[in-house]
Amino acid sequence: MVEILKTSSVGIVKPQAAKFEGPLNLECGFTLDSFELVYETYGRLNKNRSNAVLICHALSGNHHAAGFHNEDDKRAGWWDEYIGPGKPIDTEKFYVVSLNNLGGCHGSTGPISENPTTLKPWGNNFPSIRVKDWVETQARLADRLEIDSWAAVIGGSLGGMQVMQWAIDHPSRIRNAVVIASALKLSAQNIAFNEIARQAIRADPKFAGGNYLSMKSIPEEGLALARMIGHVTYLSDDAMALKFGRELRSGSFDSNFSDGIEFQVESYLKYQGKRFSGQFDANSYILMTRALDFFDLARNYNDNAVEAFSVAECKFLVVSFTTDWRFSPSRSQEIVEALIAAKKNVTYMEIKADEGHDAFLLPIPRYFQTISAYMKGIETN
Repeated sequence: MVEILKTSSVGIVKPQAAKFEGPLNLECGFTLDSFELVYETYGRLNKNRSNAVLICHALSGNHHAAGFHNEDDKRAGWWDEYIGPGKPIDTEKFYVVSLNNLGGCHGSTGPISENPTTLKPWGNNFPSIRVKDWVETQARLADRLEIDSWAAVIGGSLGGMQVMQWAIDHPSRIRNAVVIASALKLSAQNIAFNEIARQAIRADPKFAGGNYLSMKSIPEEGLALARMIGHVTYLSDDAMALKFGRELRSGSFDSNFSDGIEFQVESYLKYQGKRFSGQFDANSYILMTRALDFFDLARNYNDNAVEAFSVAECKFLVVSFTTDWRFSPSRSQEIVEALIAAKKNVTYMEIKADEGHDAFLLPIPRYFQTISAYMKGIETN
């Protein structure tokens, strides 16, 4: 395995907030009179304001993509391996913007925010969100930052869907689109997994029909189970076998009783579920998974992806991973085939990786090299 050189971090970063006075007309028909977005920036915007890169987060991501929030923070941003001085998304070259999407639970306006009409948390009354809505709010943030055109918009999974939406909604404002482990639309199987996760949340008595905040409770068990379901699908069979095998965390196969016997994989999933339930909002999770379900790039283009991409002006890099079965290489190949048919400039790389869908978050050497090489070729003058 090729060793990846460790380079410096962007260091201590401070989240910023931008408030926008509406109206914001959402795809579902609801209008928000105002909203707030929390974001972080890394690097410096050049004089021409031409070196800006937008990072679009996936389902459970947020604005904290790189660096640390304080001196004692031991956990770096979720894509810290890729963003920073000398890293693939080099902050000595690029000005990087990463935000928490509308409907999230890490500072941007969402279900846990105060509804200005009731002066209580929105809860399950927060309006339904589509990927197009996220792109519109991101465009407004770009306006606020005086960024007319992104050197690149980058995202994996649900983030990749936002990247493609950018390419067709604002073709003149994006010069490179990096679409990682994504799809033109979800498969029925993917929608089914999302619904099982949502049902796990709703089945928790503390969910209270989505009004748990007003009751000062949290559906921790339901949210933890939803995360466990999702996490299993993000890993490949090989990855789970290599990481856990059939090793026991506690107990013994020689015992006469099954109580007290716990596999390592069981312990890991319980830990992940418990940790997630303390960090994420259940209504936001439901909102985000529904946005995934509803996304269909070609829906408004006669169900023709080639027609949808026909307006795009940017270059594309599309990346997939061999063991990703939630967003398989065949889904990325559909994107590539549509782009080729639409006569767009596209580069495709299928990365051999054992890690499944989670591979897009990890510093896998070939993937690392691919992103690095592509970003080095982007002009910022």
